[in-house]
Amino acid sequence: MTATAPARDTIAAIATAPGAGGVGIVRLSGANARAIAETMSGRALQPRHAHYVRFTDAAGETLDDGIALYFAAPASYTGEDVAELQAHGGPALLEELLARACALGARRARPGEFSERAFLEGRLDLAQAEAVADLIAAADARAARASRRALDGEFSRRVEALAGDLLAVRVHVEAAIDFADEPIDTLGGGALRQRLGAAATALDELLAAAERGRRLRDGLHAVIVGPPNAGKSSLLNALAGSERAIVTDIAGTTRDLLHETIKLDGVELTLVDTAGLRDGGDAIEREGMRRARGELDRADLAIVVLDARDPHGGLAAVADAIAPVPARLFVYNKIDLLESDYDSPGPADVGGEDRVFVSAHTGAGLDALHARLRALAQGDAGVAMEGAFTARARHVDALVRAGEELAEARAQLDHEMLDLAAEALRQAHDALGEITGRVRADDLLGHIFSSFCIGK
Repeated sequence: MTATAPARDTIAAIATAPGAGGVGIVRLSGANARAIAETMSGRALQPRHAHYVRFTDAAGETLDDGIALYFAAPASYTGEDVAELQAHGGPALLEELLARACALGARRARPGEFSERAFLEGRLDLAQAEAVADLIAAADARAARASRRALDGEFSRRVEALAGDLLAVRVHVEAAIDFADEPIDTLGGGALRQRLGAAATALDELLAAAERGRRLRDGLHAVIVGPPNAGKSSLLNALAGSERAIVTDIAGTTRDLLHETIKLDGVELTLVDTAGLRDGGDAIEREGMRRARGELDRADLAIVVLDARDPHGGLAAVADAIAPVPARLFVYNKIDLLESDYDSPGPADVGGEDRVFVSAHTGAGLDALHARLRALAQGDAGVAMEGAFTARARHVDALVRAGEELAEARAQLDHEMLDLAAEALRQAHDALGEITGRVRADDLLGHIFSSFCIGK
């Protein structure tokens, strides 16, 4: 239970989208949901039957004709008694129905409170509850299907299977500690290491899948970086298909961050144009460079724009700033100004550089750049998103922490420090439990469910 609301009072909300529509729904959940719905409809309601009814106010005046449905606990969305009142979808009418329900003892639900109750009643785990919000917010069919897979429990099952494997190993480790002098049957060190190695492989695969799911949900955060006058703003305009940034031949024109979002095969890519990195500059330009470095600290991808006429000189100016970024794509711009031929356009893994050759001015090479960005947005050098499930940044963070603790457990096991290995396994197990809500803090629930819409 959360500390933010009474445990089992009856809640009500308009469950359909704001605005007028053909049909609107007022949803109730709690111990008095059935009684309130029966009072408003004037008839007894049977579970899982659609009843054609007349909704009335306190004076018996007709509000509307519609459908009333009742779902008895625990076979309902929330796991509590649930009633749904379906009427014509006028906002004023639905507000009247909601006010009548509240006058009869319900209270207005908080955002996400129906899904929160479903979680607290064990109808959904936390990752599935979050998938409900993701399904509602899905911007395209691919994101909707991925959210549906998460709602169906595909992500949760993999997390819990991995957690079960870690718990099984931890049991053997702690048994070896507690009963070191007893003739009990525990796995030997070699078998434990083998099982932890398999768990580490499974965790790496799950982390990669979750990262793809996070990209599908949140998009890829890509920072356009490079020395001054390399054509960063021109490239942003070319990718955005509009004149979003001011372009001049004067170095240092861009001072502030400029954001633009594009879609590549259903994956959002947030492009951030930044100030050119160099030594010196006035106070405003130095502040722009500070912000650029700060943006790189949280970037998924650095699009490093270099003047094709002097790429190595430009790279020296940005090398330190891009070092922490997980992925880097080097864009050799201004190929239209080269006096001789350049390498074949398109991505090439040469000297550790993922490179694309373009001219933001003429458009040459932009198709190859789009293809490479599409592959990076999808993850794993273009692995398809089919079969993906949505995940959130907190899920990825929990998996990373679980991986770190698992690595620590393996290291301690190698040194036969069983007590430290057991503690690391406990921490890894708890990190996985945060994903599904098996291990949780009440403030986490409040943060998650407050982002839901009213009535869900």
